[in-house]
Amino acid sequence: MASIGIIGSEGRMGRAIAEAVAATRHDLAGGVDRGGDLGTLAASCDVLVDFSSPAALPANLEAASRAGIPMLIGTTGLSASDHALIEDHAARLALLQTGNTSLGVTLLASLVREAAARLGPEWDIEIVEMHHRRKVDAPSGTALLLGEAAAAGRGVALAPNARSGRDGHTGQRETGTIGFAALRGGTVAGEHSVILAGEQERITLSHHAEDRSIFARGALRGAEWLIGRAPGRYGMEDVLGLGSHTATGPA
Repeated sequence: MASIGIIGSEGRMGRAIAEAVAATRHDLAGGVDRGGDLGTLAASCDVLVDFSSPAALPANLEAASRAGIPMLIGTTGLSASDHALIEDHAARLALLQTGNTSLGVTLLASLVREAAARLGPEWDIEIVEMHHRRKVDAPSGTALLLGEAAAAGRGVALAPNARSGRDGHTGQRETGTIGFAALRGGTVAGEHSVILAGEQERITLSHHAEDRSIFARGALRGAEWLIGRAPGRYGMEDVLGLGSHTATGPA
């Protein structure tokens, strides 16, 4: 039985994770939100689960470091400097960072990587996502995760090849680019489709989230898996045995 602490406990995901913990043999050590006593929480649990905000990430990582406990980071909208900070702390801690904790999305990303690798750049890749009206970042963390998977399959970096927000007279599509389209409305938990379009044929790989509880269950499974791991930066693909982790030291 593990003791789990939640950062961002008053948010939608925080509440969903608390419900998921209650349905298992694990113990909820507690939760904090803005202004809460993070140090006390970190000292009283086996693993932290962070679904707060990018602005809170430095303090959250520092608290985990002081307590010497692993942390799952599910916060989206992270910047390059946020990722650099995660890399720095991963030299001392087991950190699992992901744009989506769904096990189905994790498998989808693996399929996208494989498809992109085998089909080649002559197949156009477009990623379409839709979320509820209250989501503040776009493209979604999941869309970027899928874009990274497609880029990895092609052996290229995503940033210079990503295209989003097409409007007006943009000219014809550039070969090898990866397109993003973001839709917002209603109460959609999350829908993502990766379209691979070739000459006279098209493949669509999709995932539809029907309830936020799938992300909570995935986050809980990731948190369980993270306990006792060696320092390093991990992803949900490691939880499913689909990737090679980046452990940096002994357990």
